[in-house]
Amino acid sequence: MLVTGAEAIVQCLLEQGVDTVFGYPGGMVLPLYDALYDENKIHHVLTAHEQGAAHAADGYARASGKVGVCIATSGPGATNLVTGLATAFMDSIPVVAITGQVPTSLLGRDAFQEVDIIGVTMPVTKHNFQVKDINKLMQMIRLAFKVASSGRPGPVLVDIPRDIFYQEVNFDPIPTTIMPEWKRKDDIEDLMMQVTEVLNQAKKPLIVAGGGVISAGASEELLAFAERHHFPVVTTLMGLGAFPSNHEQFLGMTGLHGLETANNAVYEADVIIAVGSRFSDRLTGNREKYIKGTNVIHIDIDPAEIDKNVMSSIGLAGDMKAILMMLTDMDIIENHNEWWKMIFQWREKYQFVYDDTYLNVPWVMRTLAEQTENLDTVFVTDVGQHQMWAAQHLRLNQPRSWISSGGLGTMGFGLPAAMGAQLAKKEKRIIHIAGDGGIKMTGSEYYTIAAQNLPIISIIINNSSLGMIRQLQHVFYQDRYASCLLEKEMDFAAYARSFGIESVAVNTNQEFCLAFKHALQNNTPQVIVVNVIKEYVSPMAKAGAAINQFVDL
Repeated sequence: MLVTGAEAIVQCLLEQGVDTVFGYPGGMVLPLYDALYDENKIHHVLTAHEQGAAHAADGYARASGKVGVCIATSGPGATNLVTGLATAFMDSIPVVAITGQVPTSLLGRDAFQEVDIIGVTMPVTKHNFQVKDINKLMQMIRLAFKVASSGRPGPVLVDIPRDIFYQEVNFDPIPTTIMPEWKRKDDIEDLMMQVTEVLNQAKKPLIVAGGGVISAGASEELLAFAERHHFPVVTTLMGLGAFPSNHEQFLGMTGLHGLETANNAVYEADVIIAVGSRFSDRLTGNREKYIKGTNVIHIDIDPAEIDKNVMSSIGLAGDMKAILMMLTDMDIIENHNEWWKMIFQWREKYQFVYDDTYLNVPWVMRTLAEQTENLDTVFVTDVGQHQMWAAQHLRLNQPRSWISSGGLGTMGFGLPAAMGAQLAKKEKRIIHIAGDGGIKMTGSEYYTIAAQNLPIISIIINNSSLGMIRQLQHVFYQDRYASCLLEKEMDFAAYARSFGIESVAVNTNQEFCLAFKHALQNNTPQVIVVNVIKEYVSPMAKAGAAINQFVDL
């Protein structure tokens, strides 16, 4: 069948099972939009900004486990995707970005809206392509999806000059080149005896679960492994939901703003079994003090991550589900009673006491957890203090119930990501949590949410400041609050209403409960502005110190 390049791309998208794409049109990519015009099996979501399209594709991927797709034109359209691609890259999220480009005859001539997007995005994509031969177009589109979703997932960009969209090619629905499966067949069986020996000698073993568990779909295997050997479990920020937070063996999130019990367990453990975690600086703090002679068993799909940040005693690179099943089947001598006694003492000592005498964010998060306990919800956050409070106090019992920017820490991520998550999971209720700073960055996507009539509940924590910046200036700069206080008040509820979204501002606990109950009862977009005082997120690990040493806030 003879088709244009643009039509071939649409057919390839259908072939890959794509049902939703996010984008913003422009001159160089208009042929693709024209091809999409008559295709009713693919829902195109026009975002307010290309950054929103990239984050929405990212949120779609995180919620569904499928590849998210975004489209932009050349020049500024393409460069506006970069923050979203970098966000997906840092968190290993499968996204395919398709960008238009000036015609091949004008490449390198500084034509109108020409940017070398291949060079720009090379550091923040898993791979990228520029199609200069129509006969390679379908192969590159198919390979982009394969690369994005295989092994360690990540974003892939395909840049297509305008003339390629118009050229004709014979569309073959069956790939002429069979793409090999990316499999890592490291021989790990001979390492199992070493693992068994280390775990048999362990008095204080601990599992650290990261976002890789969710990407691998290995939550059930992790649960079976932990329960079989009765190991305590902590998660990273990206690993929340990989292990049920209501499970008796779960100690909470660890890291810079990790819970005291979780961080103390990490510090005291004599064996750490790290599953799908890259040991980022926000997780470990001072890396020398983090391991301090601890045996580390590191499991990851990407061998490049093993020994990159923390030296491991045993590195297991490969299929995480298979490795966890092998570890589950091992016979390990369990002698951890004293270890669990120590953990129970920490739990009692550091049990959080919620203050319901005034409207504060920990109380709000606990209330959200209680009110949604029996509902099918996904929490999507922006970046800042609210993100840490949410991570500490929400109850996340299912994988893909927590979506947040971890590695890049992208303010403005939350709202468009929530949009993508809601379109991926129409049967779930998406609850978006953001700060007043992040909303000012991408709040224009309320327009898209209203246009699509997405029943997202958006909660804005308004403390009239860039709260995390203010906290850092309190800790490190002697309360010299430079450029973090948002003294000019903004009516966020009126802002949301200007898009046609029902909105309310609350100042008391009772007002919040009523507003959230109302929002849950209405299957339409809802915004709740929570006006709170300026406070600090606690605990906070000390810089350069051991992970269980905390700042006195």
